Amino acid sequence: MTLPSDLTNAAQGTPSLRLRGITKRFGALLANDGIDLDLARGEVLALLGENGAGKTTLMSILFGHYVADAGTVEVAGPGGALQPLRPGSPQAALAAGIGMVHQHFALADNLSVFDNIVLGSQPLWRPALRRRAARAKLAALAEASGLTVPLDAMVSGLSVGERQRVEILKALYRDARILILDEPTAVLTPQEAEGLFAVLRRLAGQGLGIVFISHKLAEVLAISRRVVVLRAGRVAAEMATAGVDRAALAEAMVGRAVPETRKRPASPGVAVLALDGVTLRGPGGRTLLDGVSLELRGGEVLGIAGVSGNGQAALAELVSGVARPDSGRVTLFDRPAPVGSPAAMVAAGVGRIPEDRHRDGVVGDMAVWETLALEDYRGRQAQRWALMRRAALRDRARRLIGAYDVRGPGPEARTRLLSGGNIQKLILGRVLERSPGLVLACQPTRGLDVGAVAEIHGRLLAARDRGAGVLLVSEDLDELFALSDRIAVMYRGRLTPPWPAEQLTIRALGLMMAGQEPADAA
Repeated sequence: MTLPSDLTNAAQGTPSLRLRGITKRFGALLANDGIDLDLARGEVLALLGENGAGKTTLMSILFGHYVADAGTVEVAGPGGALQPLRPGSPQAALAAGIGMVHQHFALADNLSVFDNIVLGSQPLWRPALRRRAARAKLAALAEASGLTVPLDAMVSGLSVGERQRVEILKALYRDARILILDEPTAVLTPQEAEGLFAVLRRLAGQGLGIVFISHKLAEVLAISRRVVVLRAGRVAAEMATAGVDRAALAEAMVGRAVPETRKRPASPGVAVLALDGVTLRGPGGRTLLDGVSLELRGGEVLGIAGVSGNGQAALAELVSGVARPDSGRVTLFDRPAPVGSPAAMVAAGVGRIPEDRHRDGVVGDMAVWETLALEDYRGRQAQRWALMRRAALRDRARRLIGAYDVRGPGPEARTRLLSGGNIQKLILGRVLERSPGLVLACQPTRGLDVGAVAEIHGRLLAARDRGAGVLLVSEDLDELFALSDRIAVMYRGRLTPPWPAEQLTIRALGLMMAGQEPADAA
């Protein structure tokens, strides 16, 4: 069976979407500058660019969240002819057949798969006849697309990969002819990503046009037919995927060659952090960490892998001092750790790079120089006679901005005006300047472009080489293999024994993330 829509009657290669001269300003910032972009039916188009290059703005204009200052958007109608898209209306975008799957899923956990998919597409009173028709349509879509998922299951019980299938089915149910995927593999295991790519190829073969936004260049090369690269709000490059490699894509994104991360052999020293049988419970008594034991030594990177929601966030909260264990021991530099006190953990030598840089790493309305002083405002460099040494702190901020290549407004600007990558480099400078003996790096490069990733990876390896222990919590398996000396996997609150990174493969790690025994997976 094929997709029950006009898609299957359309020839591949005919226009599905056309953008011309899209321009958008936010004050002095020119986010999009005369962008032209075409998408053919049945094409998978990869959209790449550094943070702040204009990808999000462009897709927001296409989906109706923003109105362009200049330019036109045309979408193919049911008959195949291009028609102008009414600007600034998500409803018009949906009606024109544009579907968007965001990195963070928009599903109601307390509803079934079926109700999540049809929510908002039917009247509240929904007679049984209408529900039967919806089920029949979904069954046909699932068979045609390969997106198998139990319609009566509660979303709260689904895996991450199944939730993503629901999001794609939701778009197809609304007769999407164009599908935008924003970082679709960010929280998937390698096996789930392979399954997604099989589905996308099948959908493209039936005429669906797909815009694939990702920072994972290997995946871009694996799934797309054509690549468009944005830089500083303009189209910097457009090329067929065949015949290009990761290095060429990275250089097109940042405008210069991006050096590969090179890791020297580790020289581990004494233990800087040890957990022994640690259990941590959350609200309602739910077990977040279940008898976790680990040892991190100075001079090594210990990577923690796992699908989001399996206890990594709880482990990070414990090590950063936000949470206190219900049982077990935590030892820091051969002494009982001051758990439950973030300030005490920082004072004891822990450097914290939080998972959510905006929520937990900075105060957006503070000036950049104030953000850099947040964890050290009581120190001698920051205070004298109980008064803030503002001039010294501003000088320190200028030095760190230069040393860590933080681009954007200067020390007096509000931190929220910086891009995500520059905020991350700001946090990195604040942490590493103190030369902590333990660096907790949680998703340190999530959502960052290849240039910022290379910079941050180099800084973390330099911290390891000077003797710090680095606890790397990441859902990016390429990152784990690039940086880690040993890798352990969290699954449902339990932690596997660590394996030397060179003894693992991405496939084996993916199986362990899905709950398979380490020995069998490896």
